[in-house]
Amino acid sequence: MALKPALKQGARAPEIRVGDFQLSKLRGKRVVIFFFPKSDTPGCTKEACEFRDASKKFTKLDTEIVGISPDKPEAQQKFAAKYGFAFTFVPDEDHAIAEAYDVWKEKSMYGRTYMGIERTTFLIGADGKIEKIFPKVKPEGHAAQVLEAIAS
Repeated sequence: MALKPALKQGARAPEIRVGDFQLSKLRGKRVVIFFFPKSDTPGCTKEACEFRDASKKFTKLDTEIVGISPDKPEAQQKFAAKYGFAFTFVPDEDHAIAEAYDVWKEKSMYGRTYMGIERTTFLIGADGKIEKIFPKVKPEGHAAQVLEAIAS
């Protein structure tokens, strides 16, 4: 089985089409896609809340925020309602999007290995190409890091 090359800066972002959401419909704007492991867990909540709190700044920079996790749509909707998130969440139950973006990885916790999302953020340019990749994200201060990259 041939390994697909990892996504790199400057590459076209893989299309995402789930329900009403279609990445290519956002062409002309920048898009921040943040992959997170699970709705309503401490790290994911911190990361999403930081994006929520900075959302006006992202809007001023004509940038959409999209969160993607392997959760069911109901879990994401509950998460969004609980914390007042106004940005888009895209369910990736079969982790096909995570695989296309190369963030579905083998992880280990307490000596157990399993497959899951490696917390990663992609900044997609208005032209649909990847401007910047933030691998192995630490939730604390991440939204500010992404804003800085957009502003520079």
